[in-house]
Amino acid sequence: MKLFQPCYDLALRWARHRHASRYLVGLSFAESMFFPIPPDVMLAPMSMSQPHKAWFFATLTTIASVLGGIAGFALGYFAFEMWIEPLVVSAGYEQKLNTTMGWFEQYGVWVVFLAGFSPIPYKVFTISAGVLNMALLPFIVASAIGRGARFFLVAALMRWGGKAMETKLREYVEILGWITVALGIVAYFILRHG
Repeated sequence: MKLFQPCYDLALRWARHRHASRYLVGLSFAESMFFPIPPDVMLAPMSMSQPHKAWFFATLTTIASVLGGIAGFALGYFAFEMWIEPLVVSAGYEQKLNTTMGWFEQYGVWVVFLAGFSPIPYKVFTISAGVLNMALLPFIVASAIGRGARFFLVAALMRWGGKAMETKLREYVEILGWITVALGIVAYFILRHG
């Protein structure tokens, strides 16, 4: 039974939808504050199916993600104790939040550069930055660079890989899907118990 290939095919169909750019913007914005699915799941197939628009899609994703990051920052700053903290605890992100806050205290704004490539979700960084009352402008610049680097890397791989990348991904999507799940479980236990 194949689990990931039908999802992959569905993502490719969504990527060709006439409102795909709007969906990508909404997903990128929401993921920076609360939504669990990263925008890469739409950015990659959109960039692959329309390689001439890959940079445009990466730009949209970066801008929407940073704007969502600012909203996440505001949630952390204004509403953490009242609304966000109980949700973070109930979602099992308390340890990740504590780890991220420790990184902020130790490394300051520099940790945001790593947020684009960290196994800890970006939303945890945005809310933590607000809770810790981090300077907003450095946060925005670091977010734009860190997140932009990730999204432009995804777009570049899909743009230059083209049809060959689509064929290879289709061929190995089941293996890659299960490897990703395994890595996610390992990262979870390392962050939770490490």
